[in-house]
Amino acid sequence: MPPDTLNATLSAEAPYDEMFGADGQCRPQYQALYKRLDEIPREELNRRQHAADLSFLHQGITFTVYGRDEGTERIFPYDLLPRIITGPEWETLERGLTQRIRALNLFLKDIYHEGRILKDGVVPAELVYTCRHFRREMRGVSVPRDIYISVVGTDLIRLRDGRFVVLEDNLRVPSGVSYMLANRQVMKRVFPRLFGNYGVRPIDHYGTALLSTMRALAPPGRPDPTIVLLTPGVYNSAYYEHAFLARQMGIELVEGRDLLVHDNVVYMRTTAGPRRVDVIYRRLDDDFLDPLAFRADSALGVAGLFNAYRAGNVALANAVGTGVADDKAVYAYVPAIIRYYMGEEPVIDNVETYLMTDGAQRRHVLDNLDKMVVKAVGESGGYGMLIGTHSTAAEREEFRRRIESEPRNYIAQPVLALSQAPCLIDGKVEARHVDLRPYILCGEQVTIVPGGLTRVALRRGSLVVNSSQGGGSKDTWVLNE
Repeated sequence: MPPDTLNATLSAEAPYDEMFGADGQCRPQYQALYKRLDEIPREELNRRQHAADLSFLHQGITFTVYGRDEGTERIFPYDLLPRIITGPEWETLERGLTQRIRALNLFLKDIYHEGRILKDGVVPAELVYTCRHFRREMRGVSVPRDIYISVVGTDLIRLRDGRFVVLEDNLRVPSGVSYMLANRQVMKRVFPRLFGNYGVRPIDHYGTALLSTMRALAPPGRPDPTIVLLTPGVYNSAYYEHAFLARQMGIELVEGRDLLVHDNVVYMRTTAGPRRVDVIYRRLDDDFLDPLAFRADSALGVAGLFNAYRAGNVALANAVGTGVADDKAVYAYVPAIIRYYMGEEPVIDNVETYLMTDGAQRRHVLDNLDKMVVKAVGESGGYGMLIGTHSTAAEREEFRRRIESEPRNYIAQPVLALSQAPCLIDGKVEARHVDLRPYILCGEQVTIVPGGLTRVALRRGSLVVNSSQGGGSKDTWVLNE
């Protein structure tokens, strides 16, 4: 069955098409998939999509949408057709992402210790100190191996010219990697022969790599560290992922009530008595970690945990205070951060970003709101965002008021045409916009499993790929060549 509408929008102004070149010819890496789609009857494609959906249902692969009156628990939408990236393309991404996480770790160490980059005026000190994720409590606190960011999910988009650029970094508690792994498992069952013949690089070792990353953070003198994954509990939107990753690593999944602190040492309650904990892969925000240090009303954290952390008796991944580098206004300075610490040009560029604290940039954005994407600097999941081209006059006026009232809380970027990839939509193969979130691990070395979570805007014409806003995902194939 040939794709129905995949090459219908090729033009100079069209987004980059992952499957077809500007000449309308199928790209080499997609030719085997294109041929297979031409051979499979539509009914068979639908049957395989249904089998994939059932697999997700039986595994309980879900996410939660907050703020809805109807049922909030949803099966994660999965698109059957893979997104394919060539080996040379991936090698460039790997170099760029490794460069980025190293520079951001150096930045975080610096701002919580000497503050050289702030004194030199490369990044405005006011921007850092007014960030709501900056933790003054972390000033002078040493972290294992100077690694503040152990796990990051960086969102990439592909521009019309084929280049990948960074849309944003997700450093606090990056999620979605379980969907990347689940997509691959389902793909191997649904398209076993096609997958086996394509020369796709494996990602199954992510759990082992994550465990090694956590072990590298263990306090000195703990050669066989006890590692736990701290979850807010079953009502969290990513609880499925928390349980999945704990199983993958072979470690305990715990809630705050399962842990206690005595003499600045963290222990886990077990049937055999308290057991010391050395490393915590935490999946809750700073605010909720310790009611004695942060939010006093938090019932999710562990009283005394921050003192144990500050004393060096337990490691946290990611470190407390990493959210300052997650701020979308600080993001605008990452190219300068890379140059400052690494003495190199960024391998992967940022998207052009306007800071609303700058009067001239703010006026430009307010005069062109219908052409801009406006984002709240501390939000994620597609919340707190205006897409000018898809907005109403009333929505633009509301965001105008917000920007003028709190300019530090917003940035803007031009509306970009995300690349499009083939998707199975209602039994037809159609193009939809996609992005890519690779997952980078930093322990004794930087590890990036080849691939990532390709998120899909399943609604025709939509640029919003977040699952909470109607998006889905597909398997990402990085080829050996």
